[in-house]
Amino acid sequence: LDYARNYAPAEVQQKVFKDQLGLARELGLPVIIHDRDAHEDTLRILRENGPFRAGGIMHCFSGDGVLARQVMDLGFHLSIPGIVTFAKSEVLQQVARDIPLTRMLLETDGPFLAPVPFRGKTNRPEYLVYTAQKIAELRGIPLSEVVRQTSRNASEVFRLDPERTLP
Repeated sequence: LDYARNYAPAEVQQKVFKDQLGLARELGLPVIIHDRDAHEDTLRILRENGPFRAGGIMHCFSGDGVLARQVMDLGFHLSIPGIVTFAKSEVLQQVARDIPLTRMLLETDGPFLAPVPFRGKTNRPEYLVYTAQKIAELRGIPLSEVVRQTSRNASEVFRLDPERTLP
């Protein structure tokens, strides 16, 4: 659900969202949730249409710690974008410190939201390391630990062969 741009009426977005959730549930696939300025409706619809055996990901997470816990309680992982590197993103930085690393993924949200030092430019996959570095710094852990665990998490959610995908 994306209420920021109003590309489609909220009612239309909600219907399509419910249809997509039903299809993912029927096929046993994880769901990737886009939630922009629609936290309450997103949570309500997820609760009404779950559970989701295959779990899923809250893409480009932009909420606070309360929303993070609610999303994780539904069995979802949180995907942290480059926004976490922005100086004024204290709420997201706190979420990145607090959530279990086993529930975190990283993403570029390309082509948008490039991390510092590329803020304002087109985001690229190779910039993901800056997001990972910031999370390692926030948590006081080695970068390799962030990379290893978030890669494992992605392998788990997407049912990838971890032997082929982990560094």
